Amino acid sequence: MHILAVADTPERLLYDAFEPDDWRGRVDLVLSCGDLDREYLEFLVTELAVPVLYVPGNHDTAYRTHPPEGCDDLDERLVMIGGLRCAGIGGGMHYNAGPDAYQYTERQMERRLWRLGCRVHWAGGVDVVISHAAPLHGDPALDATDRAHRGFAAFRRFIERYRPRYWLHGHNHLIYNWVPRVSRIAETTVINAYGHYLLDTEAPPPNLPIAADPTTLLRPS
Repeated sequence: MHILAVADTPERLLYDAFEPDDWRGRVDLVLSCGDLDREYLEFLVTELAVPVLYVPGNHDTAYRTHPPEGCDDLDERLVMIGGLRCAGIGGGMHYNAGPDAYQYTERQMERRLWRLGCRVHWAGGVDVVISHAAPLHGDPALDATDRAHRGFAAFRRFIERYRPRYWLHGHNHLIYNWVPRVSRIAETTVINAYGHYLLDTEAPPPNLPIAADPTTLLRPS
């Protein structure tokens, strides 16, 4: 499966300078890791004619009243698409939150991940997880140090327990060199999708245990 991951900033080659022949038919799925205007996601779902799944970033409070049309919210959900079990967890670290901000403490994120973990358990595992914030590596060379961009230790524990093949995130602009483009935690490849990142992956082997219909798993209230 050919996955286009996007986050944080619209790319000219995917928007203002979009060339249809360069992209159409070469992307099977778009995964948005947050902090992108709804119009950008709506453009992608229209022009690429493939599913667009997203999680909200810490600047996406407008999604609460005007979510991107034609796109699917993956926050705290798990779906099966193209043979891949894809899950999402949105938001960033709490640092200046108002009541409607997608910002969470470690304890709040731990509770949200517990709910998501139930879905992963019922699905027999997860292949791809998307988030806005990064997971905490526990290595000064790989982690942002400011509170707003610091990764979640809860994400790392989730990775170590459920072992997704890929974890895609945004929130860390490459120009600041806060976190690497690609790294690893245990057996999981962690990718900073700032701007855009193209990922080619195969579906898991057919003998892996998979829930009969993970798409029916409902988001908790």
